[in-house]
Order: sequence, then structure tokens, then C-alpha cells
Amino acid sequence: MILIDRFLSDEQDPKAVEKVLGKLNDMLTTNEELIYLAVQKRPAVNLLPDCIVVSNKRIFYCEPANFGITMNFKDISWKSIKEISFKEEIFGSKFICVPQHGENIITEYIPKVQARKLYQAAYEQLEAFKEQQRQSELEEKRAQQPAPAAPVTPVADLPVQENIPAEEPVDVYVAPVIAEEPEDETTLKLRKLKTLYDKQLITQAEYEAKKADILDTF
Repeated sequence: MILIDRFLSDEQDPKAVEKVLGKLNDMLTTNEELIYLAVQKRPAVNLLPDCIVVSNKRIFYCEPANFGITMNFKDISWKSIKEISFKEEIFGSKFICVPQHGENIITEYIPKVQARKLYQAAYEQLEAFKEQQRQSELEEKRAQQPAPAAPVTPVADLPVQENIPAEEPVDVYVAPVIAEEPEDETTLKLRKLKTLYDKQLITQAEYEAKKADILDTF
């Protein structure tokens, strides 16, 4: 239930406020909140005043009909509004709403204090909506942009490699492997005898005698 007291801070007509809020209570959408309400005040007769109500989603125009028995409601969303303004005059102010398409919506005889606060509330909501739209458009553009390509190193920045002549093939001579013939028995005996002599295990006389024996045998 909408509390009426918060909309009576600037000498709004209590009966008009109560009647309008009673109707609007059933018209608000999910998460919609009323921000400010202004009541028209004509200089002579003010029995059937018009009201303007600003919410976080739209502006309501409330006009009594059938001598106050019924009421006509018109609303315009922030998406459909180009700009809003107000103009102070001798008897109150004009509140002007400029839609994206169509004629301006002008409401006269709004008390000056109410007109200022009505304009302030409407301006803040309209700017908030425009900023939300700008952010949405930026996010959509970012989503449509292709992923950045990997950086390509310019040819001029690549290291220059000098022409290095290829090494000429070198012919390598591989000597054939010749299988050694096994030593005969006489040669083997002489080798062993020489080893004994070199290690001074036998005298030279003994070496010569044994060597002669081996050769005589051969």
C-alpha cells in the first residue's frame, strides 16, 4: 500500500493525492516505485486538478473526468521521452515533456515548488535511463567485436641472418683392417725368451744359448 503522507510535503491537495494514489496502486508494475507527485493548482477554481506522478519507469498524467467521478490515466515511459523541462510563470509553472515522437505534453498551473521538485525527479530518472541505455549499447558493441589478432612482427624487425656457406664434404680415408696372422711356435718362444732377458731373469749368456737352441730346432 502506498503511503500518502510522503506525497503531501509541498502543499499538495490531500484529496487529489488520495484519489490518484488509490488508482495507481493497482497500476504499478513489478519493482516500480513512485518518486514524486505534483498537483495542479488553478488560480480561481481548483476542484478538479490534474496530477503528474513520476516513477522510476514512467510519468503518469492523471486527469479527472465526469466531474471527478472517474479519472483518465495516460503514461509515457522514459524510453519514449526525449527531454523534460519546466517554465515558471506568474501563476505557477508549466511542466513540459518532449516525447521522441509526437507533440509536447504540457501541464499548466503546477505550483512552483512542486514544479521544481517534479522536474528534478523526472530529470534524474531520465538521465539514469539514458545512462543504462548507453552502457547496454557499449556492452553489445564489445560483444560483437572480433577477438584481437595475435601481433605480427614486422619484417624489418626480424634479425638478419648472414649467408653462411655450407661446409664442403671431407673425404675420410679409412684404412682396411688386416687380420693379424697367428705367431708360430718358434717366434712365440723367442718372444718369451726376450721377455725373460729384458726383465733380467736370465743372463746374456743364457739368453744367447737358449736362443741358439731354439733356432737350431727351427
